[in-house]
Amino acid sequence: MAHIVVVEDEHQLAHLIAQTLRDDGHQTEVIRDGHVALDRLTGPGRISPDLIILDLGLPSVDGLTVCRQIRRERIVPIVMLTAKSTELDKVLGLELGADDYLTKPVSLRELQARVSAILRRVEMMRVESRTEEDSTKPIAYHDLSVDPMGREVVVEGREVNLTAKEFDLLYLLASHPGRVFSRTYLLDRLWGDSYSGFERTVDTHIQRLRRKLGGSGSVADHIVTLWGVGYKYDRTSSAPSSAPSSAPSSAPSSAPSSAPSSAPSSAPSSAPSSAPSSASDGAAAAT
Repeated sequence: MAHIVVVEDEHQLAHLIAQTLRDDGHQTEVIRDGHVALDRLTGPGRISPDLIILDLGLPSVDGLTVCRQIRRERIVPIVMLTAKSTELDKVLGLELGADDYLTKPVSLRELQARVSAILRRVEMMRVESRTEEDSTKPIAYHDLSVDPMGREVVVEGREVNLTAKEFDLLYLLASHPGRVFSRTYLLDRLWGDSYSGFERTVDTHIQRLRRKLGGSGSVADHIVTLWGVGYKYDRTSSAPSSAPSSAPSSAPSSAPSSAPSSAPSSAPSSAPSSAPSSASDGAAAAT
């Protein structure tokens, strides 16, 4: 969930944008004046949103001035909204620091897509900045070793050959145990935002990676699927996979196998065998 500030003086449009973003799970704040925007977004006591949607034609202080002042003090993604559609206006807005540009009337669906794309890029930059220094750090768990320098993977003493994308996928997940990565994020991070494929590509690589790591009951169980969300590497997830297999095998095998074998074999087999023999003896005596 991101904190998004909407700076827009048109009441109805501001309400629609804020409501649409809230429906996507974001927290929103609406500001309808340029002076108020500067007070809230710059200087002492300023708020720290994850993204700003900024109208160019604000009363009192225009959007370009607000954008310029924000850029002097901080780095935050800005999407510019304007009723002007000339190339000069767009170029000016982008040169002053806007990250994207939408012309009114605004398509809410397009705005949603652009906001999602910008937030994904920001998240990728944050992850990369946190992991840049550790990008060559080897991973050494008790059942898995990953050497990013030599591009080598060893599972329980066995070397595993992975493709480049499979290796990158495993290293990203295993180097952030417990963190959930969405399919969209993995696709953008490992394949690039210019890749024209589908999220199913990630699922296919996860399946192949699990098979190469040993399948069910092995290190592969550490790669956990969160349905509708994405994937994570859980270092404690292998224990549950072994418990179900041992419990069912011992209980059913002992109780059902012993009871049926003893009861039916003694009663039915002895009674029929004695009855026919006595009958035949009687028949023999009669003759």
